[in-house]
Amino acid sequence: MTSGRHARGRIQPVSSPSYDIDEVFPPEGVRDARSTQPMPAYAPAAGTVRETAPGFHKAEGGAGGTARGKAKAKGEAKGEAKGEVKGKVGGKLGGTGQGVDLGTEITASLVVFLVALPLCIGVAVASGTPAELGIISGVVGGLVVGMTRGSALQVSGPAAGLTALVAETVEAHGIAMLGVIVLMSGLLQIGLGMIRLGRMFQAISIAVVQGMLAGIGLPLMFSQSYPLADAAAPGTAIENILGFPAHVLDTFTDAQTAIAALLGIATVVLSFVWKKVPGPVRKIPAALVAVAIGILVAALPGVEVKTLQVGDLLASVQFPGPEQFAGLADPAVLTAVFTFTVIASAESLFTAAAVDRMHDGPRTRYNTELIAQGAGNTVCGILGALPMTAVVARSSANVQAGAKTRLSRTLHGLWLLAFALLLPGVLALIPISVLAGVLVHSGWKLLAPEQFPKMWRQDRGEFVVMTITTGVIVATALLEGVLVGLAAGIVLAALRMSQTSVEHRVEGDTAELVMTGNATFLRLPKVIDALEAVGSAGTRRIRLDLMGVTHLDHACRSQIEEFVEQQRASQTVRVELLLPDLPAAKQKPKWKPRPGSSPESWPESSPEPRSESRSGLRRRPVSPSWPPPQPHERSQERSSSGALYDAFYAPSRPGPSAEWYYLDTRPFEGLQDSEEARWRDRHG
Repeated sequence: MTSGRHARGRIQPVSSPSYDIDEVFPPEGVRDARSTQPMPAYAPAAGTVRETAPGFHKAEGGAGGTARGKAKAKGEAKGEAKGEVKGKVGGKLGGTGQGVDLGTEITASLVVFLVALPLCIGVAVASGTPAELGIISGVVGGLVVGMTRGSALQVSGPAAGLTALVAETVEAHGIAMLGVIVLMSGLLQIGLGMIRLGRMFQAISIAVVQGMLAGIGLPLMFSQSYPLADAAAPGTAIENILGFPAHVLDTFTDAQTAIAALLGIATVVLSFVWKKVPGPVRKIPAALVAVAIGILVAALPGVEVKTLQVGDLLASVQFPGPEQFAGLADPAVLTAVFTFTVIASAESLFTAAAVDRMHDGPRTRYNTELIAQGAGNTVCGILGALPMTAVVARSSANVQAGAKTRLSRTLHGLWLLAFALLLPGVLALIPISVLAGVLVHSGWKLLAPEQFPKMWRQDRGEFVVMTITTGVIVATALLEGVLVGLAAGIVLAALRMSQTSVEHRVEGDTAELVMTGNATFLRLPKVIDALEAVGSAGTRRIRLDLMGVTHLDHACRSQIEEFVEQQRASQTVRVELLLPDLPAAKQKPKWKPRPGSSPESWPESSPEPRSESRSGLRRRPVSPSWPPPQPHERSQERSSSGALYDAFYAPSRPGPSAEWYYLDTRPFEGLQDSEEARWRDRHG
């Protein structure tokens, strides 16, 4: 007997429940399957029922309860209305569904502006183009891409990953041809987004993402350590790292470079400790405080540190003409267009996957973001500017500054445009070493050295993938490193998924091989060794039991079938091959011999009835009907719906397309006697 709890808490005996389809899917108003007492599908007419203890209920009835309920409902309605209005504002600006803190968004945009400004100029100079073209691309990344709904917090600007390619293109075809190449690349990106190819970039491992961030952060720190002391970086990431010790020694041999280095170091230290400053002062971004201090120090007499120099922005705009469009007939130009498209798209969407892991806000819409990047590159091409992508350094600075919507990244483009057009003199007051210090701090946050020991403790295989990704990015470039990291992740997944257990033994006149797990080509040498072992055992029977195999790829399957054909061709060995069953719920029962029948009357393809392997171990369940219920269980578990019972307990048999038992039915001397004796011994 079971017991149920009455509404007033008394224990009342109830009968054993009978399970039917209404209890599997209870109708509205029914409590749950553990209780047989239905709950009312309507609210009480007077008052509200409140549960004060398990099994006891208290009613708040009468006019008082009704009045309190109306007041509470009115208050909740007002709150929901306010929240809805606030959510609409947040949704229009960033899609977060929450209110917008304008102060935080504005300060975050200023931080991103200070990070983006030296990056725009640095990428342009490294590409062999005027610095103003980098600022134009940064403005387009903020005002065009920043207003789209693809990603809320990702910030775009001139593509650092395309620096070498842009330099080669400008040297080969001229700076005027660059605009047409960027324009066509943008149109191709829009086409790729419209056919919904952006989502394939979501299939990226966390280890690859963290390795990508570290691979970007480490070179960024070393490359910016040179401008931090008013020096020029040697070149590649490896050259910057190898030349760092000599650079440190040269820095403090000159008074002016030492002052610049101290300003940069002070900026880095201030960025780390500013959050610990008490009071409302810490709400001011540390980068703004560092820039203000740097301007004051640079204005002191006797201090001669390098500052930003920006020329005429409008004069650097170069619209492509018919002559440039005619250059598209050159196969080398078309190759550059395709290369720009692939690298820019991959860099932007890989960055989107990384930025999504930095915050808990709305996720990136990959196809929409790819279209937005294409629109930005189209505008950059029309203006003759540099190609643009999403940039991790700016995006991480945006997230760390507390931005929640698209407003901050849009405003950062506005600040770039306003200062470059209206206040170039203000930019000329900012020391380069201070901006380099801001970038060094961003590089450290991207590197996140604490993630490496954490990954080592969690998963050493993923740690290897993460380290490989970081190392290849530092040694080569972003796209190459990510591709190598993805390949390493795929290899790791394949090795882990291909866990195959192969056991072979000889018992009497039978050599048996039992295989379980995933049999793929990666485990083919192990399978071949096991097949050769059972083949050289010299027994009259070979049994290949693959019933526990969950996946059998073409390579292993072909090897096994070839082995079976070779052994049967010898005419001296009887081979029995048991392949995995296919689940089938509504099929005819398995064939079973009648007591007293001889094996001569059995169908040729019928299996030997057996529930255990020769080793005495029960087989792995391969069908929803396994294991079968005992006779006393069937009477209790059978419900009023015969379909449910048959779906779970009816014995199944493979259909015409299933490969279940593949037996060698050729007669063999002494086989029938041994089969009949085994059957009688097993079933009495």
